[in-house]
Order: sequence, then C-alpha cells, then structure tokens
Amino acid sequence: MAMWRPPERIRHDAEGGRWPTRDEAAAARLFQPFQVGGLTLTARTWVPAMVPWRAADSGEVTPNVLDWYRRFALGRPAVLVVEATGIADVPSGPLLRIGHDRFIPGLAQLAQTVREASHGETRLLIQLIDFLAIRRRPEPQRYLNEFLKITPRHRQLLDAAAQSEEQLRRQLCAMGDAQLRHVLSSREYEAMSMGYRERVTDLHLPHIRQLPERLPQEFAAAARRAREAGLDGVELHFAHAYTMASFLSATNDRTDGYGGTRAERQRLPLEILAAVRREAGVDFTVGCRFLAEECIEGGSGVHDACDHASVFAKAGFDFLSLSRGGKFDDARQPRIGEAAYPYTGRSGYECMPSYYSDSFGPFDRNRRAARDVRAAVRTAGFATPVVAGGGIHNFETAESWLADGSADVVSIARQALADPDWFVKVRAGLGSRVRLCKYTNYCEALDQRHREVTCELWDREQLDVPGTVLSKDGKRRLIAPPFDNSEG
Repeated sequence: MAMWRPPERIRHDAEGGRWPTRDEAAAARLFQPFQVGGLTLTARTWVPAMVPWRAADSGEVTPNVLDWYRRFALGRPAVLVVEATGIADVPSGPLLRIGHDRFIPGLAQLAQTVREASHGETRLLIQLIDFLAIRRRPEPQRYLNEFLKITPRHRQLLDAAAQSEEQLRRQLCAMGDAQLRHVLSSREYEAMSMGYRERVTDLHLPHIRQLPERLPQEFAAAARRAREAGLDGVELHFAHAYTMASFLSATNDRTDGYGGTRAERQRLPLEILAAVRREAGVDFTVGCRFLAEECIEGGSGVHDACDHASVFAKAGFDFLSLSRGGKFDDARQPRIGEAAYPYTGRSGYECMPSYYSDSFGPFDRNRRAARDVRAAVRTAGFATPVVAGGGIHNFETAESWLADGSADVVSIARQALADPDWFVKVRAGLGSRVRLCKYTNYCEALDQRHREVTCELWDREQLDVPGTVLSKDGKRRLIAPPFDNSEG
C-alpha cells in the first residue's frame, strides 16, 4: 500500500551544518540545565516516545525492551520517554502495559537500567495511553454475510420487507460498489472498506458513553504505578489517533458535556489531570502531549492548540509536549486483512514527513505552530515548559528552536534512533561523527507492519559480532552498534 505523497516530490537531504566545538556546546542553550516540574534536567534535550514493538504479548518488559532503552540512555539525553504504554489491562500485542500492579517490577527494572546506563543523567518518563477498538479490513462478502447488522433501513431501501435475512444478504453481495454506497450507512460502508473503528462520539455504545467515568481513575492508577516503579514522571498521551486526542478534537461533537465547545472538549483532560494529582501526588512530574495542529478536514488548528495549552498550563501541567497530525481520519485504505494505519494520509505525513517532500521540506514543519502555542502560554502568564521538535537533526537547528522561542526543550526522535549517541557526540565536540538520519521513514514502515523498529543506517552492521541481538527474522540487529570514542 503506497503512502500519501505530497503534490511535489522534491528531495531534501539532511545536512549536518556547522557542528560546535566542545566549548561552544558547553555554552549553548541546548546543553544548559533546565527545570521541568520537580525535575532538574542536565540539558534541554528530549527523546520522545517511540514504539519499538519489543514488549511481550502480555505487555511485560522484556530483555529486548531493556536493551532498547539502555542504548538510548548511553547517549545521555536529558529526558527519555518510554513508548506509549496502555493504561487498560487488555490484550494489545507486543506493546507495554501498565494497567495492573503486576507490571510494576518490570518497569522498575527499566527505570534502574536507564539510571545506571546514563549515570543518573537521563530522566525517565512514561507515556500513558488509552485507545479504542479498531478492526482489520474484512473481505466485503464476509462483512456483508457475517458482520453487517441488517436493519429496517436496509429493507426499506431495498424494498425487501418480505425477504428473509439470508435472501437480503445475497442481494447485498451481488451489488456493485456504487449500489452499496447507497444502501449502507457511511459507518457501515467504512467498516466494510476500511475496517471497523470506534469513535469517542459513538454514544450508542455503553462503554464509549462511560469513558469519562473510567479514564480518570485508570490514568491515575497508571501514574501511581509509574511512581512506585521509580520513574521520574508521566506524559499523558492526548495526541494523534488515540482516545484523548479525539476528545480534544474539533470533530468531537459529543452531547454529554464532553464535546462541542473547547471548554467541553478540555473537560475530560482536566479531570484526568486532577485524578492523577490526587493519586500520584502533587510533586510527581506530569505533562501531556497534544497536537499543535490535527491537519485533517474539520479538525483542530493552531488556535485550538493555543487555547488548550493556556488552559493546561493554568491547570498545572508541568510540561506541554507538541506534535502534529497522525490521525485515522484521512488514513489510506488498508489491504484486506490489515488495519488502517494513521500515518498514511496527509495528517500522517505532516507528523512524519520523508526526505521526498513539497517545497517546504520535511524539516521544521511544526515550528511555527509550536512558537505560536508557546507564545500563547506566555501571554496567558505561565512559564510552563513547551517541548517541541520535528525533523531536527543538527545542532544549529536545535539551538535555533530555543533561540527564537519555538520551544523550551528540543525533542529529537528519528535522529536519536539513527544515532542514539547524538547528544554525547555533539556535547563532546564530535558532531562530525554523528550518523545523520536520512528521513526515508524505513523505521516507520517497520512500525506499520508491527515489526521490531530499527534504522537502516545500522541494522545490517556487525551482525556476526558475538552477543549481538538480532530481529526475529535474523536479518537485522536490534540496537545501534556501540560508540567507539577511541579516536575522540
């Protein structure tokens, strides 16, 4: 399945630019200590949550999970955020979970691993997430024969009041696409052609109506477990294609007081923060990640994000982490047997643009929006730190985001995957030895297929070195080779 492509196909290669000397790095904004909540950071560097598909199917921490985060910690970013971790104790494949106390020991081991590998320099946060059901795209005939619920509306449109259900289904199966679009509701047609997907606006479903009752206590319990495991804080995931992002979205038209106006859409996030504070303690660092722009038709824009940010700062979040796009709303049609993936449409491209891009290019696409959001928070009278980034790979760009007020802390994702040692190399005046990300989205393609995420720049290197842990297919190493500083 092809990814969404921008109207123009212009190649933009990442460039290292001028790297600082050791003394210049020491004097740079990027490497100055900074306060986030109760945490004193050693620098303004941040590795955001990335799902590596290394957890056990039971949601437990595995040796591969420990290796993954240890490798990032060896590079000593100031903050490392653990992947999106489910707050509900429900099966979700090889994704980390925190929905029960039995997960605490594994997470405690993870916290200790990061602490030891970074010599206490890297603060470890965990991203807490809730998600709604999504199903694989079915064979159309199977959907019409097994999954479609026959209603009086179908009978009326087909003038089939006297037909048996079996006869009616045979009639549906014989129809072409144009006829099915007429007979099926928009949601039924979507379930057949894209796969079934729940929405926060499905108030006819009891468990969707009850989300405002369930989620505050589940987020709060998860935060308490994170604190007991020895993590330094939590990031509440209010971004992308997940439950809380949908509550914040301008597309949320719930009629129960949790949708419609901005204040109503902000209600549940604020109730969750209050519940987390009560259970995890007012001194525990709590931030949230949300979208500066949804990048979908009818979705939230930067003005919404500015209001959300000001309200969240007033409510007492310790930091605000910004992203963009990554929605199901404009995802491409998946193959039969696969589920929709929220990074295949325009909004997904805006979240993770590749090196083939439009004239604007893949770098800095969230910069203007992030600057506007941070300015709104300052205008409202709050000093809440704003964490932001997007395609940052060299020192000069990272430093400029801090200099012009686009961010207080710089978030580096794909570049950190390409070279987990970016932080120590640049700080030591060895920027010329940084392995620059190519932004081909090789890693994203692995994520889409739910395969262990690696980087094409290093995953075929030194495969025969004793102790190297390989992917399930035995063709890729799972973590970057160690940094050899013997020449430095």
